[in-house]
Amino acid sequence: MSELGNRLKEARLAKGFSLEELQEVTKIQIRYLVGIEEGNYSMMPGKFYTRAFIKQYAEAVDLSPEEIFEEFKGEVPSSINDEIPEQLSRVTSRKTMAAGSSKILDILPTILISILVIGVIFLVWYFVKGNSSTPPPKGNKSNDAVYEESDKLKEAEKEKKTDTNNEPNKDAKEETAVEEEETPKQEVAVVKTEGRNTEYELKNAEKFQLKIVSTGTTWVDIKNGKGYSFFQGILKKGETETKSVDFSKETEAVIVVGNSSETEMYVNDEKVEFAVPPSPTTVRQDITIRYDKGNE
Repeated sequence: MSELGNRLKEARLAKGFSLEELQEVTKIQIRYLVGIEEGNYSMMPGKFYTRAFIKQYAEAVDLSPEEIFEEFKGEVPSSINDEIPEQLSRVTSRKTMAAGSSKILDILPTILISILVIGVIFLVWYFVKGNSSTPPPKGNKSNDAVYEESDKLKEAEKEKKTDTNNEPNKDAKEETAVEEEETPKQEVAVVKTEGRNTEYELKNAEKFQLKIVSTGTTWVDIKNGKGYSFFQGILKKGETETKSVDFSKETEAVIVVGNSSETEMYVNDEKVEFAVPPSPTTVRQDITIRYDKGNE
């Protein structure tokens, strides 16, 4: 076993991870994890993947990849040769983009001139139309009087309708206010706690929006009651620290939190405290939230 492999294995055992659990967290096959711990890099698919796997392994066991690469730089393989094709492809892409941009610049003056001509034609048409319009002919005095009386009658009818409609509106507002006051507040209650397993029940909620926020580094698995996985992976502060899932159409949410001491859980933006306080013996917590939709 190499010194690097021994360092990583000790950190894994300190976290309480088996190779199978580490495989779930990193998505790296067990045979590659064993190869890293034994210093057998010949079995890896390439130098680039070797460095990438070591980096994922270190992050999963809360070690700094930069410090690991610096401390064991004589042991970790270099990936300079693997990066040369990528650099060549970037040069090719830039040349292609430059050629395309030059073509656009060639036709840009023509497009701008066309837009300017169309704008001038529209302005001329607008002013000509405005000047050619004439005011409507005035009728005789008797017709004007009839029109004035008709306008007054219309205004009076509008005022009556407005006064009539005001009363129902007031009643509707009062009924709405009463309904809002009678609407019960959302409740997330603990139903059962056993070891690291906790069951909650969500009541009086029109929706079920779950949000998991990492304040450090944690592994999370989010499923519904039928076992369908919505998310499984690592949440890390400053990178992918938040994961939200809409369970409004589901009846149950099942959450596995790998590091509850650095994890926060919210239901409809309301923080839910862990029923079992995080401690060295209860870092992992298995949580079930049942959604009571009432009369639906």
